[in-house]
Amino acid sequence: MVRVGMPAVLAAACLLAGCSLLAGCSSFLPAAGPTASAVQEGADVATDQGLLARYEIIDVDAAVVEALRGRPLDSLLASFGDRRPSVQPVIGVGDAVTVTIWEAGSGGLFSGPAIADRFSTGSKSSSIPEQIVARDGTISVPYAGRIKVAGRRAPEVQAQIEQELAGKAIQPQVLVTVNSPLSTSVTVLGEAAAAGGGARLAAARGGPVSNLGGGRVPLTEKGDRLLDVIATAGGVAAPVNETFVRLSRGSTTATVPLTAIVSNPRENIFLRPGDTLTLVRDPQTFLAVGATGANFEIPFSAEGITLAQALAKAGGLRDLQADPAGVFIFRFEPASVVRRLHPGSPLLASTFVPVVYRINMRDPNSLFVSQAFRMRNRDLVYVSNAPFTEVQKVLSVFSTVTSPIASGASLYSATR
Repeated sequence: MVRVGMPAVLAAACLLAGCSLLAGCSSFLPAAGPTASAVQEGADVATDQGLLARYEIIDVDAAVVEALRGRPLDSLLASFGDRRPSVQPVIGVGDAVTVTIWEAGSGGLFSGPAIADRFSTGSKSSSIPEQIVARDGTISVPYAGRIKVAGRRAPEVQAQIEQELAGKAIQPQVLVTVNSPLSTSVTVLGEAAAAGGGARLAAARGGPVSNLGGGRVPLTEKGDRLLDVIATAGGVAAPVNETFVRLSRGSTTATVPLTAIVSNPRENIFLRPGDTLTLVRDPQTFLAVGATGANFEIPFSAEGITLAQALAKAGGLRDLQADPAGVFIFRFEPASVVRRLHPGSPLLASTFVPVVYRINMRDPNSLFVSQAFRMRNRDLVYVSNAPFTEVQKVLSVFSTVTSPIASGASLYSATR
């Protein structure tokens, strides 16, 4: 009968423990996320009905980068067109209107009596106090009654008042002035600076803008483009690269980056009365996760950045931990984009498709590709651990478990 000493028993126990660790390491070892192989295998999940696609994996190359350049974005020009509004706007309900009437001689309905001084014949004009156009679209003019003004231009109203006063006043001449044209204004909200000269200019037009950011900006007769209205509202309070313009007209709303309007004059469209312009501050950021130098939300700090710049901002890949072949960008893409990249995708029924872009940084050509791949707001950059890193974790845990046992075995041998 062979007798087995305590050291041999302890060694066997250590070996069994190590084997258990190696066999089940993927289920309990700490990790920042899935391995590259797990990302690949997780695209499809087996179900009773067969394989269920959860996301698309697309390897990034020059063709993919070129296809993504044509990604459809919101366009103000495509959504609203660029037709210049009427040169002379019409009067609307709520507008403040002043009527001034001149007569050819003194002593009339609206002119003062003649004065004996041969150098003065008295006043020959009279201004009717400012009136707000009523809900029925009328204003009141003495001796002319209620005059319909809503939906009409100032010269038309002037001609009607002169006709109504003919035979009552002395050759009347009428001037209709719209002081506060609220019906022909644009509402500006959000990150509008509304300070200094912009606010004073808006006030001069009859529509003061609040210093809290936003207000009503009356449109001029020549027609005002979007950037004209923003300038009148005092400009933007937030950085240009973090500001988005949201234009609502009727039931249609479109949102575009302010930088797109500045760089493309075709997007600087004419605004129309009743438009609502909202300036939204939305800092562009991406998330860095996994084996990168930094794991947190990182701002673009520019109009746009590439994947190479994003990796640099995240501190690059950790030399002793990262898998260069496991660099992934997680993003929701419009179905139209995925249709160009993968026409046979089973996920095209959805409006937005979860896509995982994969790039192999071991390939020298990927350094060029990463400089051309444009990051999107809220992208998630994930770098998986290298396979050897997982082995190191197993060995570390194995060492932690076996070290006390080995110490006990040494003590046992010493006492024998």
